[in-house]
Amino acid sequence: MRVVIIEDDAVVADTLRLYLEQAGYEVADARDGVRGLELARSPETALVILDLMIPGISGRDVCRRLRQESTVPVLMLTARASEDDRVAGLELGADDYVSKPFRPREVVARVQALLRRTSSQPSTPPAPITVGELQVNPWGRSVRLRGEPVSVTPTEFRILETLARSPGRVFTREELVARAFGPDFEGFDRTVDVHITNLRRKIEDGDKTRYIITVHGVGYRLGDLE
Repeated sequence: MRVVIIEDDAVVADTLRLYLEQAGYEVADARDGVRGLELARSPETALVILDLMIPGISGRDVCRRLRQESTVPVLMLTARASEDDRVAGLELGADDYVSKPFRPREVVARVQALLRRTSSQPSTPPAPITVGELQVNPWGRSVRLRGEPVSVTPTEFRILETLARSPGRVFTREELVARAFGPDFEGFDRTVDVHITNLRRKIEDGDKTRYIITVHGVGYRLGDLE
């Protein structure tokens, strides 16, 4: 699998390349957003590691442009460790984040976990899940609303699939984190909320909440619509 690193710090990029290659990945890297976006758009790219602070085109703009045309998983690197900064990255469509300074082995583990949950397929094609006018297809990892395709990130898909498999059941944030990120994910409380907000923008009708229902003090459920 090919991993693209978009990072202007040569030491950081070279270190990540070394560890990723040792883990068996093909690696391409770019020092600026223009070249990085070009590499990220390649159909051979399985995952993008993206620094927010890069020259040319900012990491935010790279992520925003990728999300307009691709569902490739994005692992965001940021030296800004505040919760608001991490929320901003997730709101742009990043699937996961790592704050600097970081341990290279941690980044490799995050890459492996993200690729596992975005590339694994069941042995037998399951039937699409239909809830109201929403259709979630686990085999094709696709979402349709009123027959029209909806572009979602891999993490958004995992959350939506989890909810859609049990319409009406309330899932806690911890359960959704375990399903979408894995049990070893060390995130923050608002991670799921940000992804839910992004999903609602894509499948709900304005401010009217029909599909993803908040159960205050507990978590979320998918409306059990006919």
